[in-house]
Amino acid sequence: MTAPTAGGDTNKSRSVAYKDKSKPADVRHSNINAAKAVSDAVRTSLGPRGMDKMIQAANGEVTITNDGATILKQMNVIHPAAKMLVELSRAQDVEAGDGTTTVVVVAGALLDAAEKLLHRGIHPTAISESFQRAAAHAVKILEDISTPIQLNNREQLIKSASTSLNSKVVFQQSSVLAPLAVDAVLKVVDPALEKAVDLSDIKVIKQLGGTVEDTELIEGLVFPHKVANVNGPKRIEKAKIGLIQFCISPPKTDMDHKVIVSDYAAMDRVLKEERAYILNIVKQIKKAGCNVLLIQKSILRDALSELAIHFLDKIKCMVVKDVERDDIEFVCKTLGCRPIASLDHFVSENLVTADLAEEIGIGGNRMVKITGAQNAGRTVTLLVRGSNKLVLDEADRSIHDALCVIRCLVRKKALIAGGGAPEVELALKLAALADTLEGIDAICLRSYAQALEVIPFTLAENAGLNPIQTVTELRNRHAKGEISSGINVRKGTISDILEENVVQPLLVTTSAITFATETVRSILKIDDIVNTFT
Repeated sequence: MTAPTAGGDTNKSRSVAYKDKSKPADVRHSNINAAKAVSDAVRTSLGPRGMDKMIQAANGEVTITNDGATILKQMNVIHPAAKMLVELSRAQDVEAGDGTTTVVVVAGALLDAAEKLLHRGIHPTAISESFQRAAAHAVKILEDISTPIQLNNREQLIKSASTSLNSKVVFQQSSVLAPLAVDAVLKVVDPALEKAVDLSDIKVIKQLGGTVEDTELIEGLVFPHKVANVNGPKRIEKAKIGLIQFCISPPKTDMDHKVIVSDYAAMDRVLKEERAYILNIVKQIKKAGCNVLLIQKSILRDALSELAIHFLDKIKCMVVKDVERDDIEFVCKTLGCRPIASLDHFVSENLVTADLAEEIGIGGNRMVKITGAQNAGRTVTLLVRGSNKLVLDEADRSIHDALCVIRCLVRKKALIAGGGAPEVELALKLAALADTLEGIDAICLRSYAQALEVIPFTLAENAGLNPIQTVTELRNRHAKGEISSGINVRKGTISDILEENVVQPLLVTTSAITFATETVRSILKIDDIVNTFT
């Protein structure tokens, strides 16, 4: 009687073991599918002929863009593996600023290749290690085929900024925006720290009205609001500027205290005290010789009372109020000054001089512009114009990408061809390398090489060309030694991409391949998802 029971138990334990073995494969399959879905969502927006996405937020705000990082940031992604791809595009945005769509598309193609290898029974760790070696070889090949550049070669820098802008909504204005981006970055590059470019030194101000072509670069400061004066000066030459962090208004009581005034005499005394208090501050400002006053925005009380404006008008002092707390650092760096926190420190030594401070009208709006600061820092202001909010936001994102491309070239002074040329070259060189190897390594390396062809394939697909025919022709050209042959999306043919001025920084492609491979390796290593929801 006991024997069959034992057999039943054995079968039961076998089935439990069998179930456990299938679980890691199911989890891996689920992760790969989720990540591929994210990759497919942004794939159609790759390249100059890529489509744009219209994103509607919960509050009804609409964004039109084809920037991979922006699309993924706005998407409501729930699956943890899919979130890894969102993080991947963010990492690429931080590191290179461009290639955010490319990196996600490459990761999707590598996951597809990895899934096929898993079906062939190859262990995930073996695939992961082979992919890492393949990425290292790919970076080396890219460095070999890159062209070194000099930062004084402005024309080359403009070409690479134009390539970045060509896939954006504002591509028609790339001839205007690309030189602005190049000039802005070159002005803030510190010669002592050649490889460091801090993009926070380039302030981008968005102004509604006009067209994107009206965008301009201003060497100095721009405050996007009018002066606070009523009858005060609107233009001051040889300005003496003070940046204050205290308020020129009567002090208030604490939140839970009240001042009860019972008769007119007390009321008069309060008003007289207020007047004397403000007059004392204004006298100190005049004594220091200040004629342009910048006041930090205050939360608890008005930064400037009407009485103070009246007095400041009389001493002919231009006043700009509501300078944002976040902008204080930029203002200090631009003017070479320090913020003054109390009235005791408001002395002429703490003021800075500038050639001109004036109120200007741009597109129906009044703005304050300060130029020619005496010991100005390495900062510039980009005033971006646009006919509506959607165009303005997209122009801002496009200029950010162009600035990042120039920053990449400052950090790593090398260019490579665009238009899918480096990816096809990598695919051929890695496939040739795979032929010299044997075993699992060779199979994985060949799959990795084929996966990289997704970029030219997608470029051709989005441009309305026959992808298989185009990629095959591209392979033939590269096999003959034409390293810079790529897809000319504008003409719909394959041509020498360097002659068409389609170039991109080496750093964008190397970081895309490295980051995509790292993310794919992370996803492959996961064999279980443990929920800790309480």
